Formats: sequence, C-alpha cells, structure tokens
Amino acid sequence: MARTHLKFAAFLALVLLSSSVLMVESGIGVNWGILSLHKLAPSTVVDLLKQNKIEKVKLFDADPDSLNALRGSGIQVMIGIPNEMLSVFSSSTDACDLWVSRNVSAYLGKGGVDIRYVAVGNEPFLTSYSGQFQSYVMPAMLNLQQSLAKANVANFVKLVVPCNADAYESSLPSQGAFRPELTQIMTQIVSFLNTNGSPFVVNIYPFLSLYGNSDFPQDYAFFGGTNHAVTDGANVYYNAFDGNFDTLVAALSKLGYSQMPIVIGEVGWPTDGAISANLTAARAFTQGLINHVVRNQGTPLRPGVPPMDIYLFSLLDEGAKSILPGTFERHWGIFSFDGQAKYPLNLGLGNGLLKNARDVQYLPSRWCVASQSRDLSGVADHMKIACSNADCTTLNYGGSCNGIGVKGNISYAFNSYYQAQKQNSKSCDFDGLGVVTFLDPSVGDCRFLVGIDSTSSSNVKAFGRQVNFWILILWCFWIYIL
Repeated sequence: MARTHLKFAAFLALVLLSSSVLMVESGIGVNWGILSLHKLAPSTVVDLLKQNKIEKVKLFDADPDSLNALRGSGIQVMIGIPNEMLSVFSSSTDACDLWVSRNVSAYLGKGGVDIRYVAVGNEPFLTSYSGQFQSYVMPAMLNLQQSLAKANVANFVKLVVPCNADAYESSLPSQGAFRPELTQIMTQIVSFLNTNGSPFVVNIYPFLSLYGNSDFPQDYAFFGGTNHAVTDGANVYYNAFDGNFDTLVAALSKLGYSQMPIVIGEVGWPTDGAISANLTAARAFTQGLINHVVRNQGTPLRPGVPPMDIYLFSLLDEGAKSILPGTFERHWGIFSFDGQAKYPLNLGLGNGLLKNARDVQYLPSRWCVASQSRDLSGVADHMKIACSNADCTTLNYGGSCNGIGVKGNISYAFNSYYQAQKQNSKSCDFDGLGVVTFLDPSVGDCRFLVGIDSTSSSNVKAFGRQVNFWILILWCFWIYIL
C-alpha cells in the first residue's frame, strides 16, 4: 500500500511539474493591421486565424468590423488606443468612460469578444516623437483604469503601454537602463503595471538594427549561430533578440522589477521593399524566433523563462501604410494582402504549416500595362499619380520587382493603380498610355496583383468609423472647454 502511495505521489509530482513547465510557454499571436488597399472581409481574417490555431490577436484601434468578426471566436484580443487620443483621455474621465463603454463593455459577455488588454498608445516614447505624447500617458492610464473599474471589468481587462526598444539603451545587456528622460515616467508606469497585474509590452525589431546600421553583423540578427557573439561577463549572446530582451530585463531590474512579465508586442521581418527584406530572410528569422521561443530556454538573464506572449508583426501586408520609416513598411505580413501564406512557416501551435485564407473573392483576372505602341517618354507624371495612390514599393532597390526594366516599372505602377481603383475602366487610361490585358504580366518573383472584390459597403463603414472618431474628439473637446 505504501508503495502504491509513493507511485501515486511521484505521478502527481510529475503532473504538477509538467503543468508548471507549460505555464511558462509563450503564446504566439499576431498583429492585425487594416491599412490595406485591398481589404479582406474581417470574417475571412478571423477564419484565417482559427484555421491556423492563432488564439491571440492585437488590434491597433477598436475597429468595430474587426471586433464584431471576433465575437464568439474565443480568440484573445488586445485593443489599441491611438497616440493621438491620449491627450483627450489624459484630461477627460468622461471621454474614457465613453470609450470603455463603446469599445470594451459593449463587446464583452457570453458570445462576445475575449478582450484581455487595452494598449494605451503605441510606442508613445519613440525618440522621433520628441516627447510629444510623453506627458499624456500616465494620466490617460489612470483615467482609463478608473473607467474599467466603473465598468466592473478591471479584474480581467488589463492596461499596457507598448514601447519601442529605443526606450532603453546600453552597450551590453547587463547594463541596460531606460533613457534618462524616461526614468521617472517608466518608474511610474512599471509600478502601475505591477500593481494591476499587467505585463510590460515591448516591440523588438532586429531587422531595423540591420537596416539602419551597415556595421551591424547580419548573422547576429538571426538564430542560426553567429561569428559575432556578444560576451557580457559570464553570459554570451548569440542573437540580437536575446540581447535586446535582456537589456530590457536589466532596465526593469534597475527600477526594482526584475520579475516583471514581458510580452513582445511586435516582432517580425519584412519580405520586400528593401535590401535584406526578402522571403528567405523573413522565413529564416520568423521560424528561428518561434523555434527559439517554444524551446522555453529563455535568455541568460531569464533562463527557462521565455516572453509571456509574442505577437508576430504582422498577419497581413498593409499596402496603405506610411513608408516614412522605409519602403519595407508595407511588407511585414506572414500572409500577403489576400491571406495567402508567403512562405512555409510552422507557428508551433500544433497545426503544421500555415494555411491560406479560404473563399477569397478576387476581381476578374485582368491587368493594366503600358501600351506597346505608344511613346512613353511623357509618362513620369502618370507614374507619380499611380504610385501616390497605390503601392509601388516593390520597384525600389532591393525589391522583388526592381529588375523588370523601365517598361515593366511603368506597367507595374499602372496595374497597382488600376487594381486599387477596383479595375475601373477609366483608371487604365493614362492619356492612352495604358491598356488592359488578360495575360498575367508577372515576371519571376515580381507579382502583378489582382485586387480583392469587396463591396462598396466596406468603404462606407470605413468612412463611418472616421466620422465617429472625430465626433468623439469634438465631443471630448467640448466637455473639456466647459
């Protein structure tokens, strides 16, 4: 009998040990941005998430179409508040109450949306903002927390502040510290996060380190081993991700929060639009990252403790994003704009390789190209108009369409505009320089796209969302001046 009890105790201990190991496994999620010229139906996107067993998604705003599509899906959601709204929320509790009521409470409950986090701003301390949003963050958080408490949801909807990795700095990970001008506010924010059971959210981009620094060792950006390992005392770093992560761990430790849970809010690799932005590199980085994280090895400063969650950036390409940071900005997706996997990728979620979106409705298979019989010497203004209203970033140096020749460039620009205009017959005129063809003009890796057939109602909804946003801003301003 005693031996039976011992066996049972050993089995129970093994089960408990296994459970404890599972608890430190990272959850793999994605960022779902909607700045696209060719939008998939939100229901199609949610089906894509479910097909691939992706159970966590991060939105950059409280888009009602996306949130309604997520109802009943069981997918955990982080909703973002744009930086531009922080000033209003920092000064108006009424505005916070209204936002929480409309964008959180309205979606919760049985059969609703599983909202877990509200992101207060997005990288509000980015150095390029020159402190523009810095003074608004903490007051906005306090007001929003009060609004969540009033709505009786503060126990399970947590506030976070996604920060860019430029919020901290160091030549070695162990010496990591927040930028001097952020020390005070970071102390306040981290204390708030700790008190309310929220993680620290950080965006880490080894690609940007490589893109912005010609001396950055390329192999150090990946996970396949490096000849440029960084030695930090007894610790050795073989990839930029671990080094960056531990720099944050050290910075948090200096504030007295060495055990603060960390979520990676954005991490990824673009596939086009610049040197080193290609399918091969993106696959190597993303698969390497996932393999690295799911092994639960952690980092030198947090052995055996990987990030709490990781949100890949991004789910889909966004052809309408600003290219101010670089022409690669529109190509971060692991799926192209139409929900087709760009490269084989195993997310480690027990579902094998990525599965494509189903039932995508395309426009007819036709393209707009440069006329073979016309003089194209005066095409420059037409190219400028086309590329200002569509995405031509693959034509840039390092892009997949960079080598298709002058006439190919013109055709690509014409077609991009034609598809963005839903193949309107007048959009392929260009003063007689464009013609419609039914033969796919794609060349090698350079894909001439065909747009998605979406109804005009989506445009009406988008316009309605913009109207609602500005109504809220004007209403809050009126309350403020009163």
